[in-house]
Amino acid sequence: MRASKPLYRIIIVGGGTAGWMTAAALTRFLPVDRFRISLIESEQIGTVGVGEATIPHIRQFNALLGIDENDFIRTTKATYKLGIQFTGWGVESSSYMHPFSTVGCDINGLDFHHFWLKAREAGAVTHLDDFSPATVAAHAGRFDYPREDVDIPYGYAFHLDAGRYARSLRDYSEARGTVRIEGKVNQVKLNPHSGYIESLRLEDGQTLAADLFVDCSGFRALLMGEALGVGYDDWSHWLPCDRAVALPSERQTTPASFTRAAAQSIGWQWRIPLQHRTGNGQVYASAYMSDEQALSALQENLEGEALAEPNFLRFTAGRRQKSWEKNCIAVGLSSGFLEPLESTSIYLIQVAIMKLLEYFPDRSFAACDAREFNHEMAVEYLRVRDFLILHYKLNQRTDSDFWRDCQAMSIPDELERKIRLFKEAGRLEHYEQGLFIAPSWMTVYLGQGLIPDRYDARLTGYSSAQIQTYLERMRRGIAADVESMPTHSEAIQRALVSRPSRYPVPGFSFYGRVR
Repeated sequence: MRASKPLYRIIIVGGGTAGWMTAAALTRFLPVDRFRISLIESEQIGTVGVGEATIPHIRQFNALLGIDENDFIRTTKATYKLGIQFTGWGVESSSYMHPFSTVGCDINGLDFHHFWLKAREAGAVTHLDDFSPATVAAHAGRFDYPREDVDIPYGYAFHLDAGRYARSLRDYSEARGTVRIEGKVNQVKLNPHSGYIESLRLEDGQTLAADLFVDCSGFRALLMGEALGVGYDDWSHWLPCDRAVALPSERQTTPASFTRAAAQSIGWQWRIPLQHRTGNGQVYASAYMSDEQALSALQENLEGEALAEPNFLRFTAGRRQKSWEKNCIAVGLSSGFLEPLESTSIYLIQVAIMKLLEYFPDRSFAACDAREFNHEMAVEYLRVRDFLILHYKLNQRTDSDFWRDCQAMSIPDELERKIRLFKEAGRLEHYEQGLFIAPSWMTVYLGQGLIPDRYDARLTGYSSAQIQTYLERMRRGIAADVESMPTHSEAIQRALVSRPSRYPVPGFSFYGRVR
């Protein structure tokens, strides 16, 4: 008679969005008869509640879990999101949208923006936003599910209540066997020979052992940082904002289908419309602005009455030098933090979970798995980091030392090369691994006033009149499609009363491929 294999024990330290997303995915994809999953959290420890604005990848994550989209919208009080509007990031009066879509249609292998640049040179072109269906719909207050027969595809994400999302994933996980343990970890026992984590001791005296530990303990990084001593790469010299204050306010009567990121004299403010309230926040640098000044600046721009006391957060932009060390994986804030400018917090949680499943270790914890996991997570963080730095570096504001210092700062060599490539030749770099595809870079370059010195020489075969006719036909087609869409409020109501959702989930998003 063959002896049964011992259970593989997994302990997740920390709840919140990161912890319960991890638990939900592991319970969905690991056989319950072979794995025992526990999650330790304390009601006394609050969660940051990051990620109320998302990018389209969350739809793939929910679909993998079998979560119906309309149920998700009802549960999390979600609204649809077509992109992010950036105001004041170029010159103070500037505004542009970073949409979940391509912008325009490429022609014969030539990127669309070269045609737009030539038309601009001739003085006969409309705003770049007019060539993105997601942007046009967002400005018009409309939303509809993308059709497969359109020339310019687009995607969508959500604004959601992160606390409600975490609670729904907790219900999902516990129904599938995850055991929640109330308590605080006060001691981490390491094997004296291997350095692996052997067990955790809680304040109430319980000792819990496991094979694999997942650190979702937030900024503290209880396991990865404090116990295992994995260092932290500080990127605050490129991303100087180290504080945020969040303050929810009354719901908007007509919620926007986009996130607002409005540059202020120091830092920037977010506005995230949900069904039941609006999320607001000020991101700032403590070297230039006090907490009191930040709160005052935020309160001046609230739409409606505040619904809670302000929540102040402190952080250092950067990442752990490893996200996998020995028998521990860091997910979420314990792995790193990059400010919410491009709504990437939940994405970085999600990609860590999916890579954990891809490289899931047996008890030998093969070094090659950890090495590849760490390499791929490093690429993800570096891609997001450089894209965020781009916004600060390209600002053209003159109203404070903060923005002038951002303009003057040195930046990573790779980012400098990309900016120079676009400025000198209008060229965009395409890569397969990591977040943000070429149209995203193009949107920020042009939106913040970085105009190339020349367009592609192959456009000499197209007259200005031909290009203008083509662009005008495209603009009118997009406008007509958007005009036929329901309003954003009508689309939300449709989701609230319909079940189940019938819209298929695509295999990729417009920020980067989901692998």
